[in-house]
Amino acid sequence: NYLFIRGGKGKKDRITLLSEQMALLLKKYLQRHKPNYWMIENPERKQYSSSSVRAILKNSTKKAALNKRVIPHMLRHSFATHLLEKGTDLRYIQEWLGHGSSKTTEIYTHVSKKSLANIKSPLDTIIESQYVEKQVFKMNKNR
Repeated sequence: NYLFIRGGKGKKDRITLLSEQMALLLKKYLQRHKPNYWMIENPERKQYSSSSVRAILKNSTKKAALNKRVIPHMLRHSFATHLLEKGTDLRYIQEWLGHGSSKTTEIYTHVSKKSLANIKSPLDTIIESQYVEKQVFKMNKNR
């Protein structure tokens, strides 16, 4: 479930994650459209221009009733942010984004309130695990 990108942002090659759900859709797309060279081609079977990609995204944003300006780079930023919020190590995100320096990746480490709310004190974790151990011990003792 990886995707190899040739000549992406900054003309770099990189490997990134491919969603299992997207892989299924992509397989159907490839079977149906049989692209020549580019994985996703325009109706003339050529590479989409950056302005076409922006227009497609703008149209999709309208259809989704989002009242916000969305640009393609925001998708990259959202990808990194969601991975961070799920606890993915920054070094993996750096690799998937193709950053040479971890400093570049660190711009994605802005803190969201959602992430802050999910942080638990190490003391709470220790106390909770001891409480669970005592409950299990009591249950086993009473058997």
